[in-house]
Amino acid sequence: MNSPRFLNFLETNFLDALLELPLAYRARMILQLDGAPAHFALLVRNHLNAHYSSWIGRGGTIAWPPRSPDLTPLDFFLWGTLKRRVYVNVPNTREELAEKIIQAANELREDKAMIQRSTQHVALRATACLQRQGGHFEQFL
Repeated sequence: MNSPRFLNFLETNFLDALLELPLAYRARMILQLDGAPAHFALLVRNHLNAHYSSWIGRGGTIAWPPRSPDLTPLDFFLWGTLKRRVYVNVPNTREELAEKIIQAANELREDKAMIQRSTQHVALRATACLQRQGGHFEQFL
């Protein structure tokens, strides 16, 4: 993924998905990006600054917490769960892979209890991170 492609994603697919959410929900959301080069590119940061009052990331309005992948549900829950579900039976084609990803994401979206548990786990992880002064903490959960 390069920065022009990521910007295109933000302006199209991401925006379309965002607009499907109720306004009250969107008003409480803060976009969080990691420090990937495509996310840090000036053209992407200019877009984010123009369209979002606050966003978390390298160069963002809210600083990206150092060593924090273990603090975000996307990292400690979603990506691994999606991968396990998609690769129960290895897809043979790119199209089959895309279908399996969409199917797994839709199944997860419907599992409200699982989503709730993963987001509630953020506070526990943040507390553990603080207790370890930003060091590794997963083994203490």
